[in-house]
Amino acid sequence: MSGEILDESFISHLVELRTRLLRSIIAIGILFLCLMPWAKELYALLAQPLLAKLPNGGQMIATDVVGVFLVPMKVALMVAFLIALPYVLYQAWAFVAPGLYSHEKRLALPLVAMSVVLFFVGMAFAYFLVFPAVFAFMAKIAPEGVAWMTDIEKYLSFVLSTFIAFGVAFEVPIAVILLAKAGVVSVENLRKARPYVIVGAFIIAAVITPPDVVSQIMLAIPVCLLFEAGLFVAAAITKTEEQAENAG
Repeated sequence: MSGEILDESFISHLVELRTRLLRSIIAIGILFLCLMPWAKELYALLAQPLLAKLPNGGQMIATDVVGVFLVPMKVALMVAFLIALPYVLYQAWAFVAPGLYSHEKRLALPLVAMSVVLFFVGMAFAYFLVFPAVFAFMAKIAPEGVAWMTDIEKYLSFVLSTFIAFGVAFEVPIAVILLAKAGVVSVENLRKARPYVIVGAFIIAAVITPPDVVSQIMLAIPVCLLFEAGLFVAAAITKTEEQAENAG
C-alpha cells in the first residue's frame, strides 16, 4: 500500500513538472513569435557596439547562406527567453516551494530574485561597458591593410559566451551567501581566503573572456567587488541569526 502511494506521488510530481515545463516553453514560444517581425532590428541592436567601432563604417559579413535568416531568429529566441525568465523561474519556484520549510522559503525567494537581477546586471555591464572597450581596443591594434570584420554567426557566439560569463560571474554574492548560510565555509574563513579569491578571479577571467587584457580586468575587478558585497551580506545574515538565537 505504501509503495502504491509513493508511486502515485512520484507520478503526480512528474505530471506537475511536465505541466510547468510546458507552460514555460509555451511562454517562450509566444514571446518568440511576437518578436520575430523585429528579429533584424534586435540583431542590429545587439551588433551596435561592434558596428560603432569598425573603421571606415565597416560592416559584418555572413558566410552561411541561411545565416542572414537564422542568426536574427536566434537573437529573437534569446530575447524571448530572457523576457520569459521571471515566469520560467516562477514555475520552477512553484514546483519546488511546497517541499521547502518556511524559513527556507524566506531565504530562497529573495536569493532567486536577486540572482535574476544580478544576471541581467552582468549582461548589461558586458553590453554597455565591456563590448565598447574591447572593440575599441581591437580596432586600435588591427594591423594596417587588414579589413577587420566578423561573421554574424561568430559574433553572436562571442556575445552569448560573454553574456553568460559576466552573468554567471555576477552571481558571486549569491554563491558566497549560500556557502555561509549552509555552513560549508564560515564568513571568517571566507575573509581569510580573500587573496586566493582575487588571484582566482583574474585566472578565471583570463580563461573565459576574450584574449585581451581589457575584458579580463573588467571581469576580474567586478568579481572581487561582488565577493566583498557577498561577504558583507553573509556577515549581516549570520549576525542577525546569532542575535535571534541569543534572544530566544
